Amino acid sequence: MTSPLLAGLGWSLFFAEQLEPGDTGHVPVRIASVHRSRLMAETGSGQIRLRLPHQVNTTDFAVGDWVLTEPETDTLVRRLERKMLLRRRTEGSHSPQLIAANVDTLFIVTSCNDDFNPARLERYLALANEAGADPVIVLTKADQVEDAAPFVAQAAALQRDLAVVVLNATAPDAAVTLAPWCGPGQTVALVGSSGVGKSTLLNTLADKAPADAQATGDIRASDAKGRHTTTARSLHAIKGGGWVIDTPGMRTLHVSDVAAGLDMLFAEITELAPNCRFRDCTHAHEPGCAVQAAVAAGTLSAERLERWRKLDEENRANTPVQTGPRGNKSEAPRGRRR
Repeated sequence: MTSPLLAGLGWSLFFAEQLEPGDTGHVPVRIASVHRSRLMAETGSGQIRLRLPHQVNTTDFAVGDWVLTEPETDTLVRRLERKMLLRRRTEGSHSPQLIAANVDTLFIVTSCNDDFNPARLERYLALANEAGADPVIVLTKADQVEDAAPFVAQAAALQRDLAVVVLNATAPDAAVTLAPWCGPGQTVALVGSSGVGKSTLLNTLADKAPADAQATGDIRASDAKGRHTTTARSLHAIKGGGWVIDTPGMRTLHVSDVAAGLDMLFAEITELAPNCRFRDCTHAHEPGCAVQAAVAAGTLSAERLERWRKLDEENRANTPVQTGPRGNKSEAPRGRRR
């Protein structure tokens, strides 16, 4: 039987079924922050520093991971399989960067000003779709514009059945607006550019005292870019239930390994593609293209198609393929489709 403490931390049958007979006496805890040489874990009643066995690499862990520990020494035993993993590839890196694990809802935070960028939001949506998290667009700084309705309409049009909420991150009722996704045992993560109000929203959700609050920073008026105030990913309790993972702002977000996520994001294109004359239609110049016909008919935006093409080509170029003989395969870049 799951203890209320663990259930409130997000423990579920998915993780309980991974326990083995030899795990008797081991205690599940949740990774709260990842540093170069240490891991902090949340027990449900406070945080502990884990003692790491030799040759354990902290970069193999993500905030939100469940791990088993030896209770007497707080020594890490093993990580449990993840329900989902949010990750991204960074330019020049051979391995993906782990953003957060075991997240139920991804709050994609943007503001009602020059930071609002549909093309960038689509990248976050593809990432969330591929990982299996429910995306919610959170429009902040609504108090700074006369009418937030145009921002809501543009955001809602990015994906079918996409939840979009508008709020002032500093207002107490922001927590009420996001309450449907922040119940006991639920985990949400905040992603978005620097300066859009993620840290402010975290402080509101967690009801942090001034001494414990995350530092906040505004978007610069000169270039509409924000200043980094969050420097590491971390897990925080939400007042009244749930947990929130805060993440540093991402200035660039390359897509890779998100083919299924793109299909969900651009469902109107995905559903038209089987009607094209050619199975490998690129929807660019081929005769009998159902997608181009929809653009000509005005039922599909040409700008939307162009953004799909850019993301699809980028994903194909950045997604490694397995090459080499069986049993000794390695990853190689896929390259662009012509």
